Amino acid sequence: MINGILNIYKEKGYTSHDVVARLRGIVSQKKIGHTGTLDPDAEGVLPVCLGRATKVCGLLTDRDKTYETVLLLGKTTDTQDITGQVIGEFPTKGVAETDVAECIRSFIGVCDQVPPMYSALKYEGRRLYELAREGKTVERKSRRVTLFDIRILDISMPRVRMEVTCSKGTYIRTLCHDIGQKLGTGGCMESLLRTRSGRFSVDESVRLDEVERAVSEKRLEEILFPLDSVFADLKKITVENRYASLAYNGNPLGQEQIMPLPGDAKCVTADGQYRLYDGAGHFIGIYHCDKNGKKLRPEKMFLDPDQIKERT
Repeated sequence: MINGILNIYKEKGYTSHDVVARLRGIVSQKKIGHTGTLDPDAEGVLPVCLGRATKVCGLLTDRDKTYETVLLLGKTTDTQDITGQVIGEFPTKGVAETDVAECIRSFIGVCDQVPPMYSALKYEGRRLYELAREGKTVERKSRRVTLFDIRILDISMPRVRMEVTCSKGTYIRTLCHDIGQKLGTGGCMESLLRTRSGRFSVDESVRLDEVERAVSEKRLEEILFPLDSVFADLKKITVENRYASLAYNGNPLGQEQIMPLPGDAKCVTADGQYRLYDGAGHFIGIYHCDKNGKKLRPEKMFLDPDQIKERT
């Protein structure tokens, strides 16, 4: 089984499900999952997890993301993007660029968003977009999201190109719509490119055709990120060889069972998260140190049973 993460550049016209389906055929493996839906007309970074790496799908979905988007002012649609049916047109002549910039910046911070009807969220067991296609509108609860930064890249009225860094669950379409509402001009999203998802950036992404070539040339490992790369921001620690079997089976560990690091009196500190490895460099899982700094307890294990049997 292939284990790892592919940083896929999702092209226009594909759903996230389409990407997974095609990859299953390319790598001849069923155990694959994506880490966050992108609309068919959107493009950009879509990390895809293979094999044991599917355990981190949820963790990757929760990471912050960065998008480059074009806001089109003066037009509203039923989908909040340019692909929808136009439901309102408004003049933008005379709207000052400084007012546009000030309005956009006012959205930075924590805010409540009402998810669009054309979304994959469920209402009483049905997808909202299914109801929307039937002409139905239902009440949606607002969700709290964080817009960490909005950087205006260019204003050429009625279009504004901007870069948005945000928390999970943020709808960029809805942000464009809400900006237009606040300006009084209406607005919708004209294009969307996801440039970063967690630690995965668009510069390192590969297209499906490139993955296909890599598989045929037997060099898939060159573009496959190891599972532990997701946790590169966490400090790496190693269990003493004589205690490795305890770690393999998910037991708590004491400070004295961790190999000392050069210059460190203590390898771990209270309330810290760590990447745990054995002496051979095999990634075991994520451990968390308790409040008194004495015990490390497992949060998520990544060794499969066969590996455990081989090493115990």
